[in-house]
Amino acid sequence: MKLNIYDCTRPFAAVALRFLCSYEYRNRKRKLPDGPLIIVSNHLSWLDIPLIGIAVPRQIAFIAKKEYFHSPFHRRLVDLYGGFTVERGAVDGTALKTAFKVLDEGRCLGIFPEGTRSKSLQLQQGHVGTAFIALHKNAYILPIGVYGTEKIRYKFESITHILYRPKVVINIGEPFKLPDVQGHPTRKARDRSTDIIMRKIADLLPESYRGVYYNNADHED
Repeated sequence: MKLNIYDCTRPFAAVALRFLCSYEYRNRKRKLPDGPLIIVSNHLSWLDIPLIGIAVPRQIAFIAKKEYFHSPFHRRLVDLYGGFTVERGAVDGTALKTAFKVLDEGRCLGIFPEGTRSKSLQLQQGHVGTAFIALHKNAYILPIGVYGTEKIRYKFESITHILYRPKVVINIGEPFKLPDVQGHPTRKARDRSTDIIMRKIADLLPESYRGVYYNNADHED
């Protein structure tokens, strides 16, 4: 059921989002590797999720913060589309096992390494969980930089903004793997790998969105 809903609603979501914003995909036709794949992105709005879901031809199981389950609507949405929640600020063994299961089945996992939406719009320090999962499963990682989705809320702040459609960019990077780590990844190895992941995301964002990774990005989008 989840798989059918995901595939069937993707075209309708693509059309509906056109009424909210003028979105542009960059490098959408980039060839994706087969097998386990982790999608990582910065996070500015809950609309990042459907926009990324449309951008990637494979089905993505997004990890949502557990607070989403306080809302019946979000709870149902996460469940219908094959996502699952994680307890922030703690080692969530159940979420970790589910993430491993998704990758073992050759599916895509969607993670926002910052752990939540950035209220400042700046890229925040990444959490090590993404790196831990990627290293444990030797999975490919696809970085994505999203910007402009934070402006969509202005559309609903005044009746005069009803026709406002902000420019949104979903910039897709090159799939990559983290450097091999012998044995169980140490905290230092996880920190180093997290920095690599976040710099890849920063590379896909304009300088004004790069936040703590401003000096680490190689070039401006």
